[in-house]
Amino acid sequence: QVQLVESGGGSVQAGGSLRLSCAASGGTFTADCMGWFRQAPGKEREFVAVINWGGSRQSVADSVKGRFTISRDNAKNTVHLQMNSLKPEDTAVYYCAADPSWGTMTLGGRVDYWGKGTLVTVSS
Repeated sequence: QVQLVESGGGSVQAGGSLRLSCAASGGTFTADCMGWFRQAPGKEREFVAVINWGGSRQSVADSVKGRFTISRDNAKNTVHLQMNSLKPEDTAVYYCAADPSWGTMTLGGRVDYWGKGTLVTVSS
């Protein structure tokens, strides 16, 4: 059974930084894209960032461009999201996700694997 476990969430003041990590276990992730989505209270889940297997291709949402960076360590089956210059509107539950399809991750679709989420709260 594939499991994605997020860590690194917490509370921070606006302008601060957090680093989220996602550890994958129970399966092989060759050729899988891994990434992050988030869901703020009362809103739909939205795409944040995605990275391909080799790390050569990345995409981040316009709302976080220039502030968030995604990276992965395939030897450890982990993906990270470095979040800088955080804003109150970044407050959300952040979910790790994995899927073979770049399109599914970036355009929406039925993603194969989800973590349970980690809460990020940014205060003004």
